[in-house]
Amino acid sequence: MKIAVHGLGYIGLPTAALFAESGLEVVGVDISPDVIDAIRRGGPETREPGLAKMIERVVAEGCLRAVSKPEPANAHILCLPTPVDSQKRPLLRHIDAALSSVAPHLREGDLIVIESTVPPGTTEMLADKIARLRPDLPNKSIFLAHCPERAIPGAALREIAENERIIGGLCPTASEMAAALYRRISRARLNLTDARTAELCKLAENAWRDTTIAYANELSLICQKQGVDVWGLINLANRHPRVSIPKPGPGVGGHCLAVDPWFLVDAAPECTEFIQAARLRNDAMPEQTADRIEQALAHLSRPARIACLGLAYKPDTDDLRESPALAVAKILADRGHDILAVEPHIKALPPALASFGARLVSCKTALGDADAVGILVAHRAFAARRTEIALHPAVVDAVGLFSGTFGDGPTIDEAGRRIENDNVAFAKPAQDFRVDAIAMADLDRFEMRDSFRNLEDRPNAVLTE
Repeated sequence: MKIAVHGLGYIGLPTAALFAESGLEVVGVDISPDVIDAIRRGGPETREPGLAKMIERVVAEGCLRAVSKPEPANAHILCLPTPVDSQKRPLLRHIDAALSSVAPHLREGDLIVIESTVPPGTTEMLADKIARLRPDLPNKSIFLAHCPERAIPGAALREIAENERIIGGLCPTASEMAAALYRRISRARLNLTDARTAELCKLAENAWRDTTIAYANELSLICQKQGVDVWGLINLANRHPRVSIPKPGPGVGGHCLAVDPWFLVDAAPECTEFIQAARLRNDAMPEQTADRIEQALAHLSRPARIACLGLAYKPDTDDLRESPALAVAKILADRGHDILAVEPHIKALPPALASFGARLVSCKTALGDADAVGILVAHRAFAARRTEIALHPAVVDAVGLFSGTFGDGPTIDEAGRRIENDNVAFAKPAQDFRVDAIAMADLDRFEMRDSFRNLEDRPNAVLTE
């Protein structure tokens, strides 16, 4: 069996590698010549643990090839970006272009899986597009399913294999076909549903995270007004058995949380006031974080030299997509400050920041030369230098890098005894999320074949609402 993975980015590349590792013939499709050349050499640059060696192995074995144009395959998996425009409306041009290029190569019984996060109704829209592009194919003979990714950069290989998946087909057969395919690389439970539910499920997950982070960020602003340390407050509040407030920060970033909630807003603007308010709160945080850093420099009568520790959107990655830390640095640079950027995971500054004259320097240089330090990402490299950073006279900790120090406060045990240096407040309760490797549907009867063309065994019944 042959599959094609379209889009070899943070999710597409490890997905292609895992399918190749499972023994399938995999062709990776990408429009970037650099990506294609790197995979053909068997050694793409990646910070994903274990990925480079896996790709080197499967390329050498002939299980994975990289090409710039689509070719026939039994299954096509779309792992493409879905950004929003300046009006916060979904842009599906990458998926639309990929489907247009794939359409001439489709054959009766082929499967198309959309992993990209998409607005509700997208999978149905793509089915209509195929019908228009390929009227020669029998009606509903191409099977479509949505299987949203649930992996994060830095842990993609593990999470693709271990996190439960939602698989929603346009018909039960499409769901089963996709599930049979993903069982080759997943050790987790595969939850089968319809396509629109799967689309909304991914959006609901990310909007939930975005709104809870917005609450934490708003709480941090309240604490600033009240003179209360937000990190100590959250640590105390989270000792309640039914409270789990996330950490506040300079905003949210990445390809999911800063973008996906807008898909829900676009789908139902009249009933998403809460989601919209959360988005606006989080989008405002970089500006407010920049204000806090400037307040630490109120005694200076000149533009300052500011060290921005971290530019990535999350700790210990090189991912700058929609990064609030990068936004803070750009705001401060635009206000005339000299920016000393410290980001140990990149080799060069993005042009949007470098154009302001910002410099990428070491942490030691930044701490020695800066008038103020803004901690914008909780990289482990910075945590290892907390003592050195704390000695700087003007530090704004936007991510709680020093929050662990609040565990040194006293507490009282069950016997009424005072306990010093209690670290329990910062220990997360161990939870045993046992993985169920059996899909909800009875998939044992649906064996993976060399192709998906035995249609008489799989009636194309449409799911009813």
